[in-house]
Amino acid sequence: MSQVPRRRADAPRRVTVTSPRTAAARRPRYPALREIDEQTRLGEVYMHSLLRTQFRLALFVCTVLACVIGGLPLLFLLLPDLREVHLLGVPLPWAVLGGLLYPAFVIGAWLYVRQAERNERHFAELVERR
Repeated sequence: MSQVPRRRADAPRRVTVTSPRTAAARRPRYPALREIDEQTRLGEVYMHSLLRTQFRLALFVCTVLACVIGGLPLLFLLLPDLREVHLLGVPLPWAVLGGLLYPAFVIGAWLYVRQAERNERHFAELVERR
């Protein structure tokens, strides 16, 4: 048989120490969504970060678009032999501008929207996680 050790009579009694503030009301935690709705300084920081991210994406897309559109005439100017090439009876510069550029715009717009929605999803996750 095992014996349970007895407490010695001269040993001090154990005392639980707690903070006097345990019963005090805690400050309510404001979710980030509430910060944004109430337009607090923190909410402004969140919205500014989303707007900055979306602006950077738009600036990148516009830069690529400007380089492509501005680069085509430069390409045909620097390589005059390309102006003489015909594609299905149409000069190559006209074929590129009329047939290949617009599908590229559609694909670029689709990629832009996809990335913008991804940015918004990441922002929503950040706001909900806080």
